[in-house]
Amino acid sequence: MSSTTSVIVMGVSGSGKTTLGIALAARLGWNFADADDFHPEANVQKMARGEPLTDADRAPWLATLHGVLARHVAENRPLVLACSALKERYRATLRGDLDGVRLVHVHGSRDLIEARMRAREHFMPPSLLDSQFAALEAPTDAIVVDIARPVAKEVEVVVQALELA
Repeated sequence: MSSTTSVIVMGVSGSGKTTLGIALAARLGWNFADADDFHPEANVQKMARGEPLTDADRAPWLATLHGVLARHVAENRPLVLACSALKERYRATLRGDLDGVRLVHVHGSRDLIEARMRAREHFMPPSLLDSQFAALEAPTDAIVVDIARPVAKEVEVVVQALELA
């Protein structure tokens, strides 16, 4: 059995973090949280206007998300958190000193992701996609999932990589 206590599903906006996260949490019987639900209203409004967030905008949000992860770990309630976590320092803030928090990096072509963004209703407009890719620092310690696969296959890839099958 793996020592995984929680998973952060990360990637650019529109990459399918929430879709995979919900499916993975259901498969594992874990809790699920979407980081978008924790953004302060000012962040949501800024993104809706097509303005990328700054690190200062993100800092309190990341601290809140770390608290959510920490509570789940402390209570032995595994969590799947869908969160962009584009930069290494953001991931370091999210994980802090928590043991067993694994990363899943969902990635795919810019064209596929933009098409998905245009097909959904969300506060993050497709015009910010380039800023998302520019900010992305691909993790070296993540389970990598190709979003061109069906979600069920993505889930199985992650479960096997976590050694929870």
